[in-house]
Amino acid sequence: MPRLAVAFFCSGFAALLCQIVWQRMLGIFAGSDTVSAALVVGAFLAGLGLGSILGAKIADRFTAAQALVGFALAEAGVAVFALVSKFFLYDFLATDLAGVVDSPVAVFALCFAGLVLPTTLMGASLPLLARAIATNLDTVAERIGTLYGLNTLGAGLGALLGGWMLVGNLGFVGALVLAAGLDLFAAVLALTLLPALRRAEATARPAPRAAAAAAAAQSEPFGSLRLWCLLVFLSGYVIVALEIVWVRLMGQVGQYHAYLFPTVLGVFLLADGAGMAVAARMVRRMKDPRPAFFITQAGGFVLGAALILALYWALPHWPINSAVNADIQRLRGEGLLTTVLLIVLVVGPPSFVIGMTFPFVQRAVQQDLASVGARVGWVQLANILGNAAGSIGTGLVTFHFLGTAGTLQLLAVLSLLLVLGWLWKAGWRRGPEVALAACCALALMVLPGNAALWSRLHAEKPSQRTAWAEDRSGVAFFRDDATSPTEPHGPFFIQGFSQGRIPFLPIHQFLGAVGPLMHPDPQRVLAVGIGSGGTPWAAGVSPITREIRAIELVGPVITTLEELAQRHPQGPIAEMFRNPRWRLEYGDGRRALSKGDELYDIIQADAILPEGSHSGLLYSEEFLQSVRRRLAPGGIYVQWGPTRRTVETFAAVFPHTLLLMPVSVLIGSDSPIPYDAEALAARFASPEVTAHLARGNPGFGDYRQLFARAPLRWAPGNLRPEASLTDVFPRDEFYMNNTVRLTHDLMRPGDLVAEHRPR
Repeated sequence: MPRLAVAFFCSGFAALLCQIVWQRMLGIFAGSDTVSAALVVGAFLAGLGLGSILGAKIADRFTAAQALVGFALAEAGVAVFALVSKFFLYDFLATDLAGVVDSPVAVFALCFAGLVLPTTLMGASLPLLARAIATNLDTVAERIGTLYGLNTLGAGLGALLGGWMLVGNLGFVGALVLAAGLDLFAAVLALTLLPALRRAEATARPAPRAAAAAAAAQSEPFGSLRLWCLLVFLSGYVIVALEIVWVRLMGQVGQYHAYLFPTVLGVFLLADGAGMAVAARMVRRMKDPRPAFFITQAGGFVLGAALILALYWALPHWPINSAVNADIQRLRGEGLLTTVLLIVLVVGPPSFVIGMTFPFVQRAVQQDLASVGARVGWVQLANILGNAAGSIGTGLVTFHFLGTAGTLQLLAVLSLLLVLGWLWKAGWRRGPEVALAACCALALMVLPGNAALWSRLHAEKPSQRTAWAEDRSGVAFFRDDATSPTEPHGPFFIQGFSQGRIPFLPIHQFLGAVGPLMHPDPQRVLAVGIGSGGTPWAAGVSPITREIRAIELVGPVITTLEELAQRHPQGPIAEMFRNPRWRLEYGDGRRALSKGDELYDIIQADAILPEGSHSGLLYSEEFLQSVRRRLAPGGIYVQWGPTRRTVETFAAVFPHTLLLMPVSVLIGSDSPIPYDAEALAARFASPEVTAHLARGNPGFGDYRQLFARAPLRWAPGNLRPEASLTDVFPRDEFYMNNTVRLTHDLMRPGDLVAEHRPR
């Protein structure tokens, strides 16, 4: 058991490292929108489910020694795939097939094909290992619960260390190599037990015949295997749906960054595994595990709902509001630390309690040593199916139609039905279960609605007007701080960030306007990102421009802007919805660039913080190469260049590069860039341009100050550093591992080259 515990712990650690990297690689192929992400998750879970079925079918046909060899081979197979996965998942799918495959069915099929081998092996490992350790019926549930708990603890540690240290320091490929090493270590460690296990089998009594085993399995004092699979399915749905709710809530509280999801997932898995380990020590003395299962299942949800309510109440109050207020950045220091502590407090306790259910289920279903592997496999399959339903159902359906608050209320109903079903079966005089049923019903009544929830999380005051929307892709929220209702004035939040404002920020309008004002014939413009609307609005500054296509990844941004347009029909936002020149659409801008063959005179990206989650996909060398391919002859690309790495990667891709200072705006092209500072300043000062930009922000007009310094230029033949931001190593996104240096102190192009010379 000690060696197998270490082996299965390492297996869980490696599995989470692989999952983190594989989902990022496949996300590049499938797209970053929620539907595409659900397809990737569905493909991953489908493979695990297939492995569970395989394990259930074959595990009990093996001797213990053969099952141990099967486990070792499964781990070795996962290791081999981890080493070669980049070539298929990234080089082939994400690169060669980018934009070629668009059908959701085809996307799912290719993701499944890419993951089916390793995930099937992962899914089969627990039934095989359960067969190997099934030597005594009195201890089998305890052993399975202990091993699975340690595997889950390893997965939690893999999520935390992988997200906070390993991926940011090693990159995606380095993390996969480490995962492969851990899987191989697990395989070798398991095989060291093989000689002793074979000797033990040689001296042990013969196992019962299959017919006798089948007859023994018919004795199911705690309910049938099918019933427990149904209960495990519902339990798996609730816990994973609750996890997704935690990610959305804590993402708004702490701002979505590369470390937030691994923190929520890691805390969830560590607490879940700890709950399994504790409960595994209780089951041997347990005569009837059913009350414990229903108490921990309902109790976990009630505790989770209570902690969410406590967070909802505490956010506007000191000391929490001083660290995670909606109007301050929470990416570092006190804000980041407070977010992590809140995640531990909100996610950890309910995950621990619900994690205890797994050993109780094993105690209920394991009634015969001859069918241990099959029963573990079928229960695991039910759990995986519940997880898949909870993940896809919540992410695609209930968030979209019910919102976050409505999803919590649905989970309250499911938890209530579970405990009521038990009370109907066991009798109504069971105090703890009746109390928990009452608490589930109370949670259903006292949980806040969506409007109240998002208003409180975005620091709305009673006198303020707001506009907001939520769907499967995220949350957008505008808080109107203006004292007069005639013109909107306030921050525009997207996924917890308040980078945009209305009236539009000058940098956003400059990003939109500078390309059309420099290009001699800016007929077609593509804007990647809409934000609060400033960049696409300013992109229409030239009357020559006949099409401004703007693509936004978070759908509620467009819904919220539409509401503001209805309130202020004379404003610039309403003009964009009314005027056929503008086309605002929901979608993945990077994926849109990989599809079709239209060329654009101007492509521009709305400003996005380099520390934001998945921001690396819009600063990477591969993305910039895709932009180059979609530029018409003489076309230019405009992007914010906030860090040294964004500048050096940009300059490594575009033969002609211009960095306007002090605003740090990059302009790239395959052709010489027609830049004349005096002529550009005159265009910005022309009456037509001034009037257009003033509609977006009447309080700012001196755009010349944004490019007052001499620009930095790169031309063909200039020495320049290699690209440091790639799809498989977005260093700025992992800002806690890679120091982010700003561009404001750059004086000459050679500064970047000098930084990369060997010392």
